[in-house]
Amino acid sequence: MQDAETVLNVLRDRGRRGLPCDELYRQLFNPHLYLVAYGRLYSNHGAMTPGASGETVDGMSVAKIGRIIDALRHERYRFQPVKRVYIPKQNGKKRPLGLPSWSDKLVGEVIRLLLEAYYEPQFSDRSHGFRPGRGCHTALSEIAETWTGTTWFIEMDIADCFGSLNHQVMLSLLADNIHDNRFLRLIKQMLQAGYLEDWIWNATFSGAPQGAGASPILSNIYLDRLDKFVETVLIPEYARGKRRAHNPAYTQVSRQMARARHRGDRAELRRLRKQQRRLPSADPRDPGYRRLRYCRYADDQILGFTGPQAEAEQIKARLTQFLHDDLKLDLSAGKTLITHARTGAARFLGYDITVWHADRKTTHGKRSINGGIALRVPPTVIKTKCLPYLKRGKPTHRSPLVNHDDYTIVNTFGAEYRGLVNYYLPAGDVYRLSRVRWAAETALLKTLACKHDSTVSKMAARYKATIETPAGIRTCFEARIEREGRTPLVARFGGQPLHKKKNAVLVDRTPVPGTIRRKELIDRLLAGRCELCQRPGQVQAHHVRKLAELTTPGRPQPPWAVTMATRRRKTLVVCADCHDIIHARQPASTITQ
Repeated sequence: MQDAETVLNVLRDRGRRGLPCDELYRQLFNPHLYLVAYGRLYSNHGAMTPGASGETVDGMSVAKIGRIIDALRHERYRFQPVKRVYIPKQNGKKRPLGLPSWSDKLVGEVIRLLLEAYYEPQFSDRSHGFRPGRGCHTALSEIAETWTGTTWFIEMDIADCFGSLNHQVMLSLLADNIHDNRFLRLIKQMLQAGYLEDWIWNATFSGAPQGAGASPILSNIYLDRLDKFVETVLIPEYARGKRRAHNPAYTQVSRQMARARHRGDRAELRRLRKQQRRLPSADPRDPGYRRLRYCRYADDQILGFTGPQAEAEQIKARLTQFLHDDLKLDLSAGKTLITHARTGAARFLGYDITVWHADRKTTHGKRSINGGIALRVPPTVIKTKCLPYLKRGKPTHRSPLVNHDDYTIVNTFGAEYRGLVNYYLPAGDVYRLSRVRWAAETALLKTLACKHDSTVSKMAARYKATIETPAGIRTCFEARIEREGRTPLVARFGGQPLHKKKNAVLVDRTPVPGTIRRKELIDRLLAGRCELCQRPGQVQAHHVRKLAELTTPGRPQPPWAVTMATRRRKTLVVCADCHDIIHARQPASTITQ
């Protein structure tokens, strides 16, 4: 049987060459793919979250993989309805989220591996969401580097995109390349498995199953039809000319400057130079020049158009019609906008995107930034990010953290601030986040002062430190946990210069490498030896959500908890008997040594 790396490489090659897949369902019988999927999923927080059946990653074994493969081989496997919960959104509304069972997560991850390997080489370079090696920063970098001279931004917002994906359209798109009815039936059953809300079954007539591992790749396959329409139809139709024609007014002033320079009339030359800098060098209304650019991240799309507004309206109308007729999707009328690039700003991936215009900014005597794309931090983001640290407009301590240790307090504030800064580093005005730093820093010091019954100034003096960074020496606040014989744990807040970083890249996740390295847990599972009683045979993996669950106040630790705590591992490979003893919380003497 082929290993996972070989299977995925063969699919990548077929996808790269545009060849159809005839026997994709047979790849679901390969246990190596399930081990790879298990290695990628077991450390996620959701792995220990039960679905409707109560099944979690705990108890995972090679035998369970065999049972899943046997059910798939005889086409008896059925996806169970997901348990629906609601999570809050930033606008105060709630977003539905599905919680699948562990077996469904595992099979869904295998499906995602297969589909991603085959379709990834075929996807558009203008698509950046849920793709290996790509993310928000790669999308923003593409806009900043290649959209120079844009006149209009067309912001597109699909109303309830992931919940409105038509199942028939989805299956027809898959059937174009996947000529395997068994695989398509499995996908159809996954899409129509339904969900449980208050233990009442509800059917799913549209949309990708939220919470499932295959949902992102299915969404990309669906919206790739939109990418191809823009690339093959709209862009060739609305792109013409190699460069703009010269502006006659600018050319006339240039000739007058040459004559003044020849006469030696410096005063006239200075006047003409000021006049020239107020004029565009190329004709902004050149009818022979058009450019249309496109970028998509998941369900967020933006287009940049160089041309008249009337043609931008035509593009918007054609996209609306294509989405409605071909993909059965509708644009949100209130959020689909056409924005003038120099006088307004388009919102994309949490950034304000606009076009520079500064006649007085020159480099080597030339206007160097006119027409360039500017990425900015929206004022609403600064205000929103400050709110968790403020009370009545002033920074205050965070009560839920007061009872934690200093390391946890500093680490929590530091992680929140560091994540925000790292995301907005490509922005030209990232320095505006200094307001957020002040609010978070003051709240941190007040939280520490509340914990130690001290003052802010004393806490600042106690935790202040200097660190070496690529930008030089910076000050920050840090808390340490000394460990005998090991390097100390260090939590830091700050120390990051708020300077624009053009090459900052933030990707969704690490790509599936050409050589798949097996996880250490998989090697332990395949070894087939209980790590408690040392007996060979069939084993299972015992999982805990966090190491703090291993101790119970007032009770001695059993051997299995001591072993996991000593190894600093949230997993333990044990036989079925030892696993039953662990869950029964029986005395330590019942485990055979």
